[in-house]
Amino acid sequence: MPLKPNLRIPGPTPVPPDILKAMARPMVNHRGKPFAEIVRRVAERLKDFFLTKEDVLLLTASGTGGLEAAVVNTLSPGQKVLSVSIGAFGDRFAAIAEKYGADITMLQYEWGQAAQPEDVRKALEHDAEISAVMVTHNETSTGVTNPLEEIAKVVREFDKLLLVDAISSLGAIPLDMDDWGLDCVVTGSQKGWMVPPGLAFAALSERGWKAYEESTMPRFYFDLGRARDSQAKGQTPWTPAVSIFFALDVALEKMGQEGLESILARHARIGKIVRDGVTALGLDLLCRDERYASNTVTAIKSPDGVDVSELRRVLEDEHDVVIAGGQAKLSGRIFRIGHLGLADEEDIQDALDALAAALPKLGFTNAAAR
Repeated sequence: MPLKPNLRIPGPTPVPPDILKAMARPMVNHRGKPFAEIVRRVAERLKDFFLTKEDVLLLTASGTGGLEAAVVNTLSPGQKVLSVSIGAFGDRFAAIAEKYGADITMLQYEWGQAAQPEDVRKALEHDAEISAVMVTHNETSTGVTNPLEEIAKVVREFDKLLLVDAISSLGAIPLDMDDWGLDCVVTGSQKGWMVPPGLAFAALSERGWKAYEESTMPRFYFDLGRARDSQAKGQTPWTPAVSIFFALDVALEKMGQEGLESILARHARIGKIVRDGVTALGLDLLCRDERYASNTVTAIKSPDGVDVSELRRVLEDEHDVVIAGGQAKLSGRIFRIGHLGLADEEDIQDALDALAAALPKLGFTNAAAR
């Protein structure tokens, strides 16, 4: 049976009972040997999911903190940056860089569409002074996954720095940091990792560390150089979220047992089940191009006459199923079903059955089923 409530939002995601239990362990000295062993163990295991030989650094922060770390450790005020945005979180990444003084050129798409590598090529050809590119791998506000590998090939052709928001993709959607030539990759604990919010993970390539040495943006808490130096000793620069480290240690052990290939295949399988299920109910997907449909979150257009807030209330109150609404300009226009981390066919079918039961109560008739 699915955990109740059946939390089908794109984060925070459900946490398995054994991982929750791990968080109840007594506190330890975060400068002592037992905690140092955990830090080293989880940092080494994370490399297997980033697919990198580089250090994966752990920060006590949300995913947004990780994005700020990406910006302040690699860029400088006045530096020209191309920001590729397909939704709310792409816009947020750009806003962080702009706040710190980067000179941002936006490459924006209609929400529900994916970025196209050829557009990135044209933007870089148009302005040779652009020295870095920022892109969101998987946009949770729209349920779209960008063709990151192809975009990265273009960026490499122009020898630009590539910063990647992989918060809702890493550990669930294919991403190969080293093979694809990604220079900074950031993710967050509350997504595919089956861990509560509170940790961000960041890795820099050799090019990324060279950019770190040249960067002149102010940084203190999010200084990745300090994080690297501390992590080499099995520590963190500042007081860490100790309990979430306990949880992550167990989560990565579980993920290692399942294996990355199996995890990716499971997410691909249940992502398709969601998309097929909602279309069978007569609903329209925001992302209609299967090539770019996210395997971690699906955005569904709200049918005419159906109030998204009321739909979410009925699902939660009557079926113990929690879904997400739309963000920013999509608020009230879409709802979203998360299917990442702790999710299997039974969880998804439970959510789809609840949706099928709730929609008629709100006046929606499945015309496709007539």
